[in-house]
Amino acid sequence: MIVKNNKTNLLEEKMYEYNLQDVAEPQLFREIFDYENVPKIVFNNRMVPMSMPEEIWITDTTFRDGQQSTSPFTVEQIVELYKLMAKLGGPKGIIRQSEFFLYSDKDKKAAQACIDLGLEFPEVTSWIRANKKDFELVKEMGMKETGVLVSCSDYHIFKKMNLTRAQALDKYLGTIKDALAAGIKPRCHFEDITRADFYGFVVPFAAELMKLSKESGIPIKIRACDTMGFGVNFPGAALPRSVPGIIYGLHHYAEVPSELLEWHGHNDFYKVVTNATTAWLYGCSAVNCSLLGIGERTGNCPLEAMAIEYASLKGTTDGMDYTAITEIANYFEKEIGYVIPSRTPFVGRSFNSTRAGIHADGMLKDEEIYNIFDTRKLLNRPMHVSINNTSGLAGIAYWINEYYELPKEHKIEKTHPIIAKVKELIDKEYENGRCTVIGDEELDNMILQCDKEFHKKLLIDAE
Repeated sequence: MIVKNNKTNLLEEKMYEYNLQDVAEPQLFREIFDYENVPKIVFNNRMVPMSMPEEIWITDTTFRDGQQSTSPFTVEQIVELYKLMAKLGGPKGIIRQSEFFLYSDKDKKAAQACIDLGLEFPEVTSWIRANKKDFELVKEMGMKETGVLVSCSDYHIFKKMNLTRAQALDKYLGTIKDALAAGIKPRCHFEDITRADFYGFVVPFAAELMKLSKESGIPIKIRACDTMGFGVNFPGAALPRSVPGIIYGLHHYAEVPSELLEWHGHNDFYKVVTNATTAWLYGCSAVNCSLLGIGERTGNCPLEAMAIEYASLKGTTDGMDYTAITEIANYFEKEIGYVIPSRTPFVGRSFNSTRAGIHADGMLKDEEIYNIFDTRKLLNRPMHVSINNTSGLAGIAYWINEYYELPKEHKIEKTHPIIAKVKELIDKEYENGRCTVIGDEELDNMILQCDKEFHKKLLIDAE
Protein backbone atom coordinates (compact mmCIF):
# COMPACT_ATOMS: atom_id res chain seq x y z
CA MET A 1 0.00 0.00 0.00
CA ILE A 2 1.22 3.50 -0.84
CA VAL A 3 0.28 6.38 1.44
CA LYS A 4 1.22 10.04 1.60
CA ASN A 5 3.26 11.21 4.58
CA ASN A 6 1.66 14.53 5.50
CA LYS A 7 4.79 15.68 7.30
CA THR A 8 7.24 15.09 4.46
CA ASN A 9 4.66 15.28 1.63
CA LEU A 10 6.22 12.16 0.13
CA LEU A 11 4.58 8.92 -0.98
CA GLU A 12 5.72 6.02 1.19
CA GLU A 13 5.33 2.25 0.96
CA LYS A 14 3.49 0.43 3.72
CA MET A 15 3.69 -3.15 2.56
CA TYR A 16 3.91 -5.16 5.75
CA GLU A 17 1.88 -5.39 8.94
CA TYR A 18 3.72 -6.91 11.87
CA ASN A 19 1.94 -9.59 13.88
CA LEU A 20 2.77 -10.98 17.31
CA GLN A 21 5.40 -13.71 17.21
CA ASP A 22 4.49 -15.99 20.11
CA VAL A 23 7.80 -17.80 20.44
CA ALA A 24 8.37 -20.87 22.62
CA GLU A 25 11.76 -19.68 23.90
CA PRO A 26 12.65 -16.13 24.95
CA GLN A 27 14.68 -13.93 22.61
CA LEU A 28 17.46 -12.64 24.85
CA PHE A 29 19.84 -11.35 22.15
CA ARG A 30 22.70 -13.26 23.70
CA GLU A 31 25.20 -12.17 21.04
CA ILE A 32 24.68 -8.61 22.29
CA PHE A 33 23.86 -9.19 25.96
CA ASP A 34 25.93 -12.20 27.05
CA TYR A 35 25.99 -10.78 30.61
CA GLU A 36 29.60 -11.74 31.29
CA ASN A 37 30.91 -8.92 29.10
CA VAL A 38 30.08 -5.31 28.31
CA PRO A 39 27.02 -5.30 25.98
CA LYS A 40 27.94 -4.93 22.33
CA ILE A 41 26.79 -2.11 20.05
CA VAL A 42 25.87 -3.68 16.72
CA PHE A 43 25.40 -1.80 13.43
CA ASN A 44 23.35 -2.68 10.36
CA ASN A 45 23.91 0.70 8.66
CA ARG A 46 20.18 1.28 8.17
CA MET A 47 19.44 4.97 8.45
CA VAL A 48 16.13 6.55 9.37
CA PRO A 49 15.27 10.23 8.86
CA MET A 50 15.25 12.85 11.58
CA SER A 51 11.75 14.22 12.02
CA MET A 52 11.45 16.39 15.11
CA PRO A 53 7.82 17.21 15.95
CA GLU A 54 6.75 20.84 15.77
CA GLU A 55 5.92 20.72 19.48
CA ILE A 56 8.13 18.95 22.01
CA TRP A 57 7.91 18.90 25.79
CA ILE A 58 9.16 17.37 29.05
CA THR A 59 7.39 15.12 31.53
CA ASP A 60 8.52 14.41 35.07
CA THR A 61 9.01 11.26 37.14
CA THR A 62 10.73 12.78 40.21
CA PHE A 63 7.98 11.63 42.58
CA ARG A 64 7.75 8.15 41.04
CA ASP A 65 10.97 6.71 39.62
CA GLY A 66 13.12 9.45 41.16
CA GLN A 67 11.83 8.99 44.68
CA GLN A 68 12.65 5.27 44.57
CA SER A 69 16.35 6.13 44.78
CA THR A 70 16.42 8.61 47.66
CA SER A 71 15.02 9.05 51.13
CA PRO A 72 11.28 9.58 50.63
CA PHE A 73 10.19 13.18 50.29
CA THR A 74 7.68 14.63 52.71
CA VAL A 75 4.38 15.90 51.36
CA GLU A 76 5.55 19.47 51.94
CA GLN A 77 8.78 18.86 50.01
CA ILE A 78 6.90 17.33 47.09
CA VAL A 79 4.53 20.30 46.93
CA GLU A 80 7.40 22.79 47.00
CA LEU A 81 9.36 20.97 44.28
CA TYR A 82 6.19 20.67 42.20
CA LYS A 83 5.68 24.46 42.41
CA LEU A 84 9.29 25.10 41.40
CA MET A 85 8.83 22.70 38.49
CA ALA A 86 5.79 24.68 37.39
CA LYS A 87 7.85 27.88 37.57
CA LEU A 88 10.59 26.33 35.47
CA GLY A 89 8.14 25.03 32.86
CA GLY A 90 6.64 28.46 32.33
CA PRO A 91 3.19 29.49 31.10
CA LYS A 92 3.33 27.22 28.03
CA GLY A 93 3.83 24.16 30.20
CA ILE A 94 7.06 22.90 28.65
CA ILE A 95 7.09 20.60 31.69
CA ARG A 96 3.77 19.07 30.79
CA GLN A 97 3.11 16.35 33.38
CA SER A 98 4.38 14.86 36.65
CA GLU A 99 3.62 11.30 37.73
CA PHE A 100 2.94 10.03 41.24
CA PHE A 101 2.65 6.73 43.07
CA LEU A 102 -0.75 6.10 44.67
CA TYR A 103 0.08 3.20 46.97
CA SER A 104 0.44 4.82 50.39
CA ASP A 105 -1.65 7.42 52.18
CA LYS A 106 1.30 9.81 51.88
CA ASP A 107 1.46 9.21 48.10
CA LYS A 108 -2.21 10.04 47.75
CA LYS A 109 -1.97 13.06 50.02
CA ALA A 110 0.97 14.47 48.03
CA ALA A 111 -0.78 13.96 44.70
CA GLN A 112 -3.97 15.57 46.00
CA ALA A 113 -2.07 18.51 47.50
CA CYS A 114 -0.47 19.24 44.13
CA ILE A 115 -3.81 18.92 42.35
CA ASP A 116 -5.35 21.33 44.86
CA LEU A 117 -2.84 24.02 43.85
CA GLY A 118 -4.91 24.39 40.68
CA LEU A 119 -1.90 24.80 38.39
CA GLU A 120 -2.46 24.00 34.72
CA PHE A 121 1.03 22.51 34.36
CA PRO A 122 2.49 20.07 35.18
CA GLU A 123 -0.62 17.88 35.07
CA VAL A 124 -0.67 15.38 37.94
CA THR A 125 -0.79 11.80 36.66
CA SER A 126 -0.30 8.39 38.27
CA TRP A 127 1.52 5.10 37.69
CA ILE A 128 0.25 1.56 38.28
CA ARG A 129 1.08 -2.05 37.52
CA ALA A 130 -1.07 -3.83 34.94
CA ASN A 131 -3.66 -5.26 37.31
CA LYS A 132 -7.24 -4.42 38.29
CA LYS A 133 -6.41 -3.82 41.95
CA ASP A 134 -4.02 -1.01 41.07
CA PHE A 135 -6.51 0.39 38.61
CA GLU A 136 -9.02 0.90 41.42
CA LEU A 137 -6.56 3.34 43.02
CA VAL A 138 -6.60 5.46 39.88
CA LYS A 139 -10.38 5.60 39.80
CA GLU A 140 -10.54 6.50 43.51
CA MET A 141 -8.22 9.48 42.96
CA GLY A 142 -10.11 10.65 39.89
CA MET A 143 -6.99 10.72 37.72
CA LYS A 144 -7.46 11.66 34.06
CA GLU A 145 -4.36 9.75 32.97
CA THR A 146 -2.30 6.92 34.40
CA GLY A 147 0.87 5.15 33.48
CA VAL A 148 0.58 1.37 33.19
CA LEU A 149 3.60 -0.93 33.42
CA VAL A 150 3.67 -3.18 30.34
CA SER A 151 7.07 -4.86 30.26
CA CYS A 152 7.97 -5.76 26.69
CA SER A 153 11.25 -7.68 26.67
CA ASP A 154 11.38 -11.46 26.98
CA TYR A 155 13.64 -10.92 30.00
CA HIS A 156 10.54 -9.65 31.80
CA ILE A 157 7.78 -11.59 30.03
CA PHE A 158 9.40 -15.02 30.33
CA LYS A 159 11.87 -14.69 33.21
CA LYS A 160 10.02 -12.37 35.61
CA MET A 161 6.33 -12.82 34.80
CA ASN A 162 6.50 -16.47 33.65
CA LEU A 163 4.16 -15.72 30.74
CA THR A 164 4.24 -16.21 27.01
CA ARG A 165 4.12 -13.18 24.74
CA ALA A 166 0.49 -13.92 23.86
CA GLN A 167 -0.45 -14.18 27.55
CA ALA A 168 1.35 -10.92 28.34
CA LEU A 169 -0.34 -9.15 25.45
CA ASP A 170 -3.76 -10.40 26.56
CA LYS A 171 -3.10 -9.31 30.16
CA TYR A 172 -1.93 -5.85 29.13
CA LEU A 173 -4.78 -5.24 26.71
CA GLY A 174 -7.29 -6.23 29.40
CA THR A 175 -6.00 -3.57 31.77
CA ILE A 176 -5.90 -0.94 29.02
CA LYS A 177 -9.50 -1.72 28.10
CA ASP A 178 -10.49 -1.26 31.74
CA ALA A 179 -8.90 2.20 31.68
CA LEU A 180 -10.67 3.12 28.45
CA ALA A 181 -14.01 1.92 29.79
CA ALA A 182 -13.58 4.30 32.72
CA GLY A 183 -12.66 7.17 30.42
CA ILE A 184 -9.06 7.28 31.68
CA LYS A 185 -6.20 7.93 29.28
CA PRO A 186 -3.63 5.09 29.54
CA ARG A 187 0.10 5.75 29.21
CA CYS A 188 1.72 2.42 28.43
CA HIS A 189 5.24 2.07 29.83
CA PHE A 190 7.05 -0.31 27.46
CA GLU A 191 9.59 -1.43 30.04
CA ASP A 192 12.99 -2.68 28.81
CA ILE A 193 12.34 -1.78 25.18
CA THR A 194 16.07 -1.76 24.35
CA ARG A 195 16.23 -5.53 24.97
CA ALA A 196 12.87 -6.38 23.38
CA ASP A 197 12.01 -8.17 20.14
CA PHE A 198 10.97 -5.02 18.32
CA TYR A 199 9.11 -6.50 15.35
CA GLY A 200 8.05 -9.68 17.14
CA PHE A 201 6.37 -8.00 20.12
CA VAL A 202 6.81 -4.22 20.43
CA VAL A 203 5.37 -3.14 17.08
CA PRO A 204 2.43 -5.61 17.09
CA PHE A 205 1.54 -4.56 20.64
CA ALA A 206 1.78 -0.86 19.81
CA ALA A 207 -0.37 -1.41 16.70
CA GLU A 208 -3.06 -3.09 18.81
CA LEU A 209 -3.03 -0.14 21.17
CA MET A 210 -3.49 2.29 18.29
CA LYS A 211 -6.50 0.26 17.12
CA LEU A 212 -8.01 0.49 20.61
CA SER A 213 -7.31 4.21 20.64
CA LYS A 214 -9.17 4.75 17.37
CA GLU A 215 -12.10 2.59 18.46
CA SER A 216 -12.47 4.35 21.83
CA GLY A 217 -11.62 7.87 20.75
CA ILE A 218 -9.25 8.09 23.74
CA PRO A 219 -5.53 8.74 23.12
CA ILE A 220 -3.23 5.95 24.30
CA LYS A 221 0.33 7.06 24.94
CA ILE A 222 3.38 4.84 24.57
CA ARG A 223 6.42 5.48 26.75
CA ALA A 224 9.50 3.76 25.35
CA CYS A 225 11.48 2.85 28.46
CA ASP A 226 15.22 2.34 28.15
CA THR A 227 15.15 0.69 31.55
CA MET A 228 18.79 -0.42 31.62
CA GLY A 229 20.31 2.46 29.67
CA PHE A 230 21.21 0.25 26.70
CA GLY A 231 19.93 2.74 24.11
CA VAL A 232 22.41 4.25 21.63
CA ASN A 233 21.93 7.19 19.31
CA PHE A 234 24.54 6.37 16.65
CA PRO A 235 23.37 6.47 13.02
CA GLY A 236 23.19 2.97 11.60
CA ALA A 237 23.03 1.19 14.98
CA ALA A 238 20.86 -1.92 14.95
CA LEU A 239 17.79 -2.70 17.00
CA PRO A 240 17.00 -3.35 19.77
CA ARG A 241 19.46 -0.69 21.03
CA SER A 242 18.92 1.98 18.37
CA VAL A 243 16.99 4.98 19.72
CA PRO A 244 16.35 6.39 16.21
CA GLY A 245 15.18 2.94 15.11
CA ILE A 246 12.79 2.54 18.05
CA ILE A 247 11.16 5.95 17.62
CA TYR A 248 10.98 5.67 13.83
CA GLY A 249 9.61 2.13 14.03
CA LEU A 250 6.87 3.00 16.53
CA HIS A 251 5.89 6.04 14.49
CA HIS A 252 6.16 4.46 11.03
CA TYR A 253 5.20 0.80 11.49
CA ALA A 254 2.82 1.01 14.45
CA GLU A 255 1.50 4.44 13.36
CA VAL A 256 1.87 6.00 16.79
CA PRO A 257 1.52 9.80 16.43
CA SER A 258 4.45 11.84 17.75
CA GLU A 259 2.29 13.47 20.43
CA LEU A 260 1.56 10.01 21.89
CA LEU A 261 5.23 8.99 22.00
CA GLU A 262 7.41 9.49 25.06
CA TRP A 263 11.00 8.47 25.86
CA HIS A 264 12.20 7.39 29.32
CA GLY A 265 15.90 6.68 29.70
CA HIS A 266 18.46 5.72 32.34
CA ASN A 267 22.10 6.70 32.56
CA ASP A 268 23.86 3.35 33.03
CA PHE A 269 26.19 4.04 30.08
CA TYR A 270 26.37 7.86 30.31
CA LYS A 271 24.02 8.29 27.32
CA VAL A 272 20.82 9.45 28.99
CA VAL A 273 20.81 13.08 27.75
CA THR A 274 21.91 12.38 24.19
CA ASN A 275 19.40 9.54 23.93
CA ALA A 276 16.56 11.78 25.11
CA THR A 277 17.57 14.47 22.61
CA THR A 278 17.74 11.83 19.90
CA ALA A 279 14.21 10.69 20.73
CA TRP A 280 13.02 14.26 20.17
CA LEU A 281 14.95 14.55 16.92
CA TYR A 282 13.50 11.35 15.46
CA GLY A 283 9.84 11.99 16.16
CA CYS A 284 9.07 11.66 19.88
CA SER A 285 7.22 14.64 21.38
CA ALA A 286 7.88 13.96 25.06
CA VAL A 287 10.95 13.03 27.08
CA ASN A 288 10.51 11.79 30.63
CA CYS A 289 12.95 13.15 33.23
CA SER A 290 13.52 13.70 36.94
CA LEU A 291 14.90 16.65 38.86
CA LEU A 292 18.70 16.35 39.14
CA GLY A 293 18.44 13.02 37.30
CA ILE A 294 17.56 11.07 40.46
CA GLY A 295 16.23 7.57 39.88
CA GLU A 296 16.99 3.87 39.88
CA ARG A 297 20.70 2.90 39.79
CA THR A 298 22.45 5.64 37.76
CA GLY A 299 19.29 7.72 37.55
CA ASN A 300 16.97 9.18 34.96
CA CYS A 301 17.51 11.96 32.47
CA PRO A 302 18.05 15.23 34.40
CA LEU A 303 15.04 17.45 33.84
CA GLU A 304 17.13 20.61 34.01
CA ALA A 305 19.40 19.25 31.26
CA MET A 306 16.48 18.80 28.87
CA ALA A 307 15.13 22.25 29.75
CA ILE A 308 18.44 23.66 28.49
CA GLU A 309 18.48 21.22 25.54
CA TYR A 310 15.01 22.44 24.56
CA ALA A 311 16.29 25.98 24.05
CA SER A 312 19.30 24.65 22.13
CA LEU A 313 17.03 22.87 19.66
CA LYS A 314 14.19 25.38 19.45
CA GLY A 315 16.20 28.60 19.69
CA THR A 316 13.91 29.88 22.44
CA THR A 317 13.14 29.17 26.08
CA ASP A 318 9.42 29.52 25.30
CA GLY A 319 8.89 31.27 28.63
CA MET A 320 10.74 28.80 30.84
CA ASP A 321 12.26 30.41 33.92
CA TYR A 322 15.73 28.93 34.27
CA THR A 323 16.34 30.65 37.61
CA ALA A 324 14.05 27.95 39.03
CA ILE A 325 16.83 25.44 38.26
CA THR A 326 19.05 27.16 40.81
CA GLU A 327 16.16 27.34 43.29
CA ILE A 328 15.51 23.62 42.86
CA ALA A 329 19.19 22.79 43.44
CA ASN A 330 19.28 25.00 46.55
CA TYR A 331 16.10 23.41 47.88
CA PHE A 332 17.47 19.89 47.42
CA GLU A 333 20.66 20.75 49.29
CA LYS A 334 19.37 23.06 52.03
CA GLU A 335 15.89 21.67 52.75
CA ILE A 336 16.17 18.00 51.78
CA GLY A 337 19.86 17.47 52.59
CA TYR A 338 20.61 15.94 49.18
CA VAL A 339 24.27 16.26 48.15
CA ILE A 340 24.69 17.39 44.54
CA PRO A 341 28.11 16.45 43.12
CA SER A 342 29.90 19.77 42.75
CA ARG A 343 30.70 19.37 39.05
CA THR A 344 27.15 18.51 37.96
CA PRO A 345 26.22 20.71 34.97
CA PHE A 346 23.91 23.67 35.72
CA VAL A 347 23.31 22.76 39.40
CA GLY A 348 26.64 21.75 40.97
CA ARG A 349 28.52 24.32 43.06
CA SER A 350 31.51 24.19 40.69
CA PHE A 351 29.79 23.90 37.32
CA ASN A 352 30.70 27.49 36.37
CA SER A 353 33.63 27.82 38.74
CA THR A 354 37.34 27.73 37.97
CA ARG A 355 40.51 27.37 40.01
CA ALA A 356 43.01 27.87 37.19
CA GLY A 357 44.79 31.19 37.16
CA ILE A 358 44.97 31.29 33.37
CA HIS A 359 41.18 30.91 33.20
CA ALA A 360 40.65 33.61 35.80
CA ASP A 361 42.92 35.92 33.83
CA GLY A 362 40.69 35.45 30.80
CA MET A 363 37.56 35.97 32.89
CA LEU A 364 38.93 39.29 34.18
CA LYS A 365 39.09 40.47 30.58
CA ASP A 366 35.74 38.97 29.52
CA GLU A 367 33.92 36.19 31.37
CA GLU A 368 32.42 34.96 28.07
CA ILE A 369 35.81 33.45 27.28
CA TYR A 370 35.31 30.74 29.93
CA ASN A 371 31.57 30.71 30.68
CA ILE A 372 29.12 28.53 28.71
CA PHE A 373 26.47 31.29 28.59
CA ASP A 374 25.38 34.16 30.83
CA THR A 375 24.77 32.00 33.86
CA ARG A 376 24.10 35.07 36.00
CA LYS A 377 21.19 36.11 33.78
CA LEU A 378 19.71 32.72 32.91
CA LEU A 379 20.32 30.72 36.09
CA ASN A 380 20.96 33.47 38.64
CA ARG A 381 24.39 31.85 39.07
CA PRO A 382 27.33 34.23 38.46
CA MET A 383 30.67 32.71 37.52
CA HIS A 384 32.83 31.82 40.49
CA VAL A 385 36.52 31.39 41.16
CA SER A 386 37.67 28.94 43.83
CA ILE A 387 41.00 30.02 45.23
CA ASN A 388 43.89 27.62 45.73
CA ASN A 389 47.63 27.53 45.03
CA THR A 390 47.10 27.62 41.24
CA SER A 391 44.65 30.52 41.08
CA GLY A 392 47.29 33.20 40.68
CA LEU A 393 46.89 36.96 40.91
CA ALA A 394 44.08 36.99 38.34
CA GLY A 395 42.05 34.47 40.28
CA ILE A 396 42.24 36.54 43.48
CA ALA A 397 41.28 39.71 41.62
CA TYR A 398 38.31 38.01 40.01
CA TRP A 399 37.21 36.59 43.36
CA ILE A 400 37.29 40.05 44.97
CA ASN A 401 35.27 41.60 42.14
CA GLU A 402 32.68 38.84 42.30
CA TYR A 403 32.45 38.28 46.06
CA TYR A 404 31.97 41.97 46.88
CA GLU A 405 29.82 42.47 43.76
CA LEU A 406 31.84 45.51 42.76
CA PRO A 407 30.32 47.72 40.05
CA LYS A 408 32.31 48.12 36.85
CA GLU A 409 33.90 51.43 37.87
CA HIS A 410 35.26 49.94 41.12
CA LYS A 411 36.52 46.58 39.84
CA ILE A 412 40.20 45.96 40.53
CA GLU A 413 42.93 44.51 38.31
CA LYS A 414 45.41 41.79 39.21
CA THR A 415 48.12 44.48 39.48
CA HIS A 416 46.45 46.10 42.52
CA PRO A 417 48.81 45.98 45.58
CA ILE A 418 46.29 44.12 47.75
CA ILE A 419 46.39 41.14 45.40
CA ALA A 420 50.08 40.41 45.97
CA LYS A 421 49.64 40.72 49.73
CA VAL A 422 46.74 38.25 49.78
CA LYS A 423 48.64 35.88 47.51
CA GLU A 424 51.52 35.78 50.01
CA LEU A 425 49.15 34.61 52.73
CA ILE A 426 47.63 32.00 50.40
CA ASP A 427 51.05 30.68 49.35
CA LYS A 428 52.03 30.26 53.01
CA GLU A 429 48.94 28.14 53.61
CA TYR A 430 49.96 25.68 50.91
CA GLU A 431 53.65 25.73 51.87
CA ASN A 432 52.49 24.52 55.29
CA GLY A 433 50.74 21.52 53.74
CA ARG A 434 47.22 22.74 53.00
CA CYS A 435 45.44 20.80 50.20
CA THR A 436 41.91 22.30 50.20
CA VAL A 437 40.60 25.48 48.57
CA ILE A 438 40.50 28.73 50.52
CA GLY A 439 36.98 29.51 51.71
CA ASP A 440 35.19 32.80 51.06
CA GLU A 441 35.23 33.83 54.73
CA GLU A 442 38.94 33.03 54.98
CA LEU A 443 39.69 35.25 51.98
CA ASP A 444 37.58 38.03 53.41
CA ASN A 445 39.58 37.81 56.65
CA MET A 446 42.86 37.79 54.70
CA ILE A 447 41.93 41.04 53.01
CA LEU A 448 40.96 42.52 56.38
CA GLN A 449 44.29 41.36 57.80
CA CYS A 450 46.26 42.88 54.90
CA ASP A 451 44.52 46.25 54.74
CA LYS A 452 41.63 47.26 57.00
CA GLU A 453 41.00 50.51 55.13
CA PHE A 454 40.86 48.77 51.76
CA HIS A 455 38.50 46.14 53.19
CA LYS A 456 36.23 48.94 54.45
CA LYS A 457 36.35 50.58 50.99
CA LEU A 458 35.33 47.30 49.33
CA LEU A 459 32.24 47.11 51.50
CA ILE A 460 31.36 50.73 50.67
CA ASP A 461 31.97 50.29 46.92
CA ALA A 462 29.76 47.22 46.87
CA GLU A 463 26.74 49.14 48.18
